Amino acid sequence: MRANDQSSSTPKTNKVVVEQHIPIKNIKIHGSKNTGKERYKPGDQIYVRKFSGLFQKLRQRMNLVYFAFFIMLPWLQFNGHQAVLFDIGEQRFTLWSLTLWPQDLTLLAWFSIFGAFLLFFVTTFLGRVWCGYMCPQTVWTFIFIWFEEKIEGTANQRRKLDEQKNNLNKVIRKTLKHAAWLLFSLFTAMTFAGYFSPMQDLFIDVFTLDTSLMMAGILVFFTFATYGNAGWMRETVCLHMCPYARFQSAMFDKDTLTVSYDAKRGESRGPRGRKDDQKAMGLGDCIDCNLCVEVCPTGIDIRNGLQYECINCGACVDACSEVMSKMNYAQGLIRYTTEHELQGKKVHLVRSKLIGYGVLLVIMSSMLVLEIVNRVPLSLDITRDRTELAREKFNGEIENVYTLKILNMSQTDNTYKLSVKGIDNTQWHGKQEVTVEAATVYTLPISISVDPYELEKYMSNITFTVEQIAPQGEAKIEQESRFFNKR
Repeated sequence: MRANDQSSSTPKTNKVVVEQHIPIKNIKIHGSKNTGKERYKPGDQIYVRKFSGLFQKLRQRMNLVYFAFFIMLPWLQFNGHQAVLFDIGEQRFTLWSLTLWPQDLTLLAWFSIFGAFLLFFVTTFLGRVWCGYMCPQTVWTFIFIWFEEKIEGTANQRRKLDEQKNNLNKVIRKTLKHAAWLLFSLFTAMTFAGYFSPMQDLFIDVFTLDTSLMMAGILVFFTFATYGNAGWMRETVCLHMCPYARFQSAMFDKDTLTVSYDAKRGESRGPRGRKDDQKAMGLGDCIDCNLCVEVCPTGIDIRNGLQYECINCGACVDACSEVMSKMNYAQGLIRYTTEHELQGKKVHLVRSKLIGYGVLLVIMSSMLVLEIVNRVPLSLDITRDRTELAREKFNGEIENVYTLKILNMSQTDNTYKLSVKGIDNTQWHGKQEVTVEAATVYTLPISISVDPYELEKYMSNITFTVEQIAPQGEAKIEQESRFFNKR
């Protein structure tokens, strides 16, 4: 009874649980044209639409200069030899008046470091412009697309041709296209091989079918590598194989100039007539024409924000600018800009990160110049007679035998004078003046003898000197060695 009284005296509180539901709204994926699915998926073929504009003309001219430079460079002659030749068999790299050898590994390292920091500096300032305007993958991809356009037609015509069943017209066009791709790939492979083998001899050997088995294998490999990369893989190389696409974000900041879509101005997007009042319709400047996607070589939608797949080629900028002009809207809906500018903040062109890369670039370039200026185009290698460290001559003198290898790293024939110091009253047995042809090694066996009374200990340090005397130059090198006494 008490329990009942207690329970009756205690007021009951009824807890009402209110279920909260998150409102769900179905949205269309931009660029889908009401299909309910993505326009491009990984593995789908991208039919890049041809489009002209300021940045595409700039890209085409830069690609033309780059391609002409690539073709002509191995044909250039300088002082009677190929101006640029990376002769791996002879272990020497020729760059006009400069010949690099394995001994110049530090110089090659400085070249690589300088190139890396130059890429970092440009990427921090202008984004991924190297990929859009100068990368060989991009250049060759657009060349292959040009062949497609000439043989199979526009993007829509190519798509319809692929959707057709096999017929005579389709077989002929596909055969012509792939034949053109393979011939151009072979030409590319031959030109590339010309950087590592004398170009004139290479072309003669190829057309007379007199190439070596190794060279034939190299040409076949690079032909199909070019055919596969530029003809079939294309954007796959940029998206999944190129390491630059992965680490470029480490160099970006909010003041890096990239291709961007102004969402504040463009949203909400939707179709409308040229004379329609977009504000009354609640629409932004983007008419959702999808041209920015159709002209993109990597098949992305720049309206979804900055993506690592974007190569900064500016194709979508040109396409959108023309549409804005036709709609009498202000241009720049898609443009080269920075994240800070899109947010209405102040843009800092000069910033600590860019200054840091600039300072490092100046330091690396200075070190590279100093390395080239202070480089002595002469090398000396000394090999002692291993069978007998020292021997006594008939007159009582102690004799040591050496083999000197003099490497003339210049591109002219030079005469050198040789001498030795470190021990008084030494006798030199062998040539002391030699003429070494350009980019060759001269092997000179010599012996040094001395009166044993001049030797204070069992092993003495001596220094060989090689000095250029004709033509007049400042090439001089010294190399230490050892002179042994009889025990």
